[in-house]
Amino acid sequence: MKSRTGLFVILGIIVILIFWGCNQQRGLATADQQVQNAWSNVETNYQRRTDLYSSVVKTIEGSANFEKSTLKDVIDARSRATSVQVNVNDSASLQQYQQAQAQLQGSFSRLMAVAEAYPDLKTTKAFQDFQTQIEGTENRINVARRDYNATVNQYNLKVKLFPNNIFARILGYPVKPYYKADVGAEKNPDIQFNIK
Repeated sequence: MKSRTGLFVILGIIVILIFWGCNQQRGLATADQQVQNAWSNVETNYQRRTDLYSSVVKTIEGSANFEKSTLKDVIDARSRATSVQVNVNDSASLQQYQQAQAQLQGSFSRLMAVAEAYPDLKTTKAFQDFQTQIEGTENRINVARRDYNATVNQYNLKVKLFPNNIFARILGYPVKPYYKADVGAEKNPDIQFNIK
């Protein structure tokens, strides 16, 4: 009789451990999917910016006598930015993606600066609408990055804290990298007004 009671206790403990382990796995999988979803939102907003930049480039291309080298830089940067594949588990691919996006934004900023020298272009309704949309898109990107980092923070806490860290290691849930500021972003920009 005692051996039977001991067997039931052992089986009960095993069943409890199995259910507990399944619950931990479900929590980790849910957190992982939330990170994937947050990253998809970041990519969606970058895609919106890329599509918007393409429309601006087409509008500017239609302007006579526009500086073609600046336009070519934007087109090349856009091509590089859209070709980078990101694995949210790999900080190197995330950093490569960030660099490509920063190059695109930099070349586009130069394009917008050159466009300011063309009064016919600046006064077109399409160009003015693009400038407004670009500002809104940049705000969306910032919100999406912040949301991604908040989701990664929740996930990483789940993965690192005991007892989840045991299950995370066994089940292959690594710590995910945060989206970091561009290199040099912590420095104050050097703004010069060349007023004559």
